[in-house]
Amino acid sequence: MRERVKAVQPSATFAISELAKKLRAEGKPVIDMGVGEPDFVTPKHIIDAAIKALHEGKTFYTPARGIPELLQAIVEKLKVENDLEYGVENVIVTPGAKHAVYEAMMATVDSGDEVILLDPSWVTYEACILMAGGKPVWVPHNEDFSDAAVEEYVSDRTRMIVINSPSNPLGVVYGKEFLKKIRDIAVDNDILVMSDEIYEKIIFEGEHLSIASLDGMKERTIIINGFSKTYAMTGWRLGYAVAPKEIVSTMAKIQSHSVSCATSFVQYGGIAALKGDQSFVEQMREEFRQRRNLLMKGLDELGIRYAPPRGAFYMFMDVEMDAQVFCQEFLRKEYVATTPGSAFGQSFDTWVRLSYATSKENISEMLERLKRFRGVMQ
Repeated sequence: MRERVKAVQPSATFAISELAKKLRAEGKPVIDMGVGEPDFVTPKHIIDAAIKALHEGKTFYTPARGIPELLQAIVEKLKVENDLEYGVENVIVTPGAKHAVYEAMMATVDSGDEVILLDPSWVTYEACILMAGGKPVWVPHNEDFSDAAVEEYVSDRTRMIVINSPSNPLGVVYGKEFLKKIRDIAVDNDILVMSDEIYEKIIFEGEHLSIASLDGMKERTIIINGFSKTYAMTGWRLGYAVAPKEIVSTMAKIQSHSVSCATSFVQYGGIAALKGDQSFVEQMREEFRQRRNLLMKGLDELGIRYAPPRGAFYMFMDVEMDAQVFCQEFLRKEYVATTPGSAFGQSFDTWVRLSYATSKENISEMLERLKRFRGVMQ
C-alpha cells in the first residue's frame, strides 16, 4: 500500500486554494477560480433540519450504509428524477461523493486491473485507481470533446470505464449516442461503468441521462452522486453511491472499518435537501449560466480557445504556454488562482481550468487581469 500511495499526487486544486487563502490572509486582492465549490450558502431549510436533529439528540453512530429515511429518499429521487428502480439495499451514503469513489474502486478493482478514464478527467479517479492497485488507461477525446474512441483501449484486463457528465473539468454533457456506445462496450466486454453524476442538476444545454437507465446497464453501473454541488453542501461531506447489491455490501464493509458512517445529523440535512423546496437549485443554476456566458464572452474577445461548457461550473481553456508556469505566475503577479490542466490528465499541459463559482464582479475583474497578464507574458 505504501508504494501505491507514493504514486498518487497531492490535489493540485487544494494546493492552489491553500496558497490563495494564504495570500488573501496577507491582504492581497486574490480572486480564487481554482476550487470547485459553489459560492452559495446552504439553503436554510437544510441547515434547520440538521440543527433540529442535533437538538433531538441524533448524534450517535448510524448504520454503516446510512439512516433508513435517507436511503429511502434517495431511492425515491432515483425513481422520480431518473426513472430508475432501485431498493434501499442498492444505496450507500458516504462522507462525500469523493469517498464513494474511493470505496467503489477499492471494492471492485484488483491489482493490475485497468480502468479507462477520459482525458481530461477529475484527478481523484486516477488517485483512487492507483490506491486500489489498478492501472489508469487514458483515452483522448475527439476535437470537440463530445466523443472518444474508448473501444480501441479495451483489453482483457479492463475492469471499468469511468464517465462524468457533466464533466469536471470540461463541462461537457455527454449525449445519448456516446452513452449508448459506452453501454455497448460495457455489455459486450462484461465491464463495469462508474457514472459520476454529481453535477446532474447544473446543466445549461442538453439534459442529464444516467447510463444506468440504458438496457443492460443497471446491473453493471455504479452511480456516484451527492449533495455538495447541487445544494451547496461541500463542507457537510455527504455523498452516496448506487450499485448492484454485492458491490454496495463490499463498500459498506470498507466504510464500517474506516469512517464507520456518514455524520448522523448531516444525513437529516440530506433528507431535507431531497424532499424540500428545490427553487434554490434553479436559482443557482441560472446564476451559473449568467457567469458562464460572461466568461465565454470575455474569452472570445481575448481570442482564447476553450471547451464550451454545457454544464457544471468550469471553463477549460488553452493558454498556449506551460500551464504550471501560467498558474504560478498568474497567481503571483495578478493574484488569480487557477488550476493547471496537467492535474486532469495526460494531454493538456497548456490548458487551465477556471471555476466560475465566484461573483460576476470577480469574473469581470479576472478578465481584466488576464488581459493585462497576457500582454506582459507575450
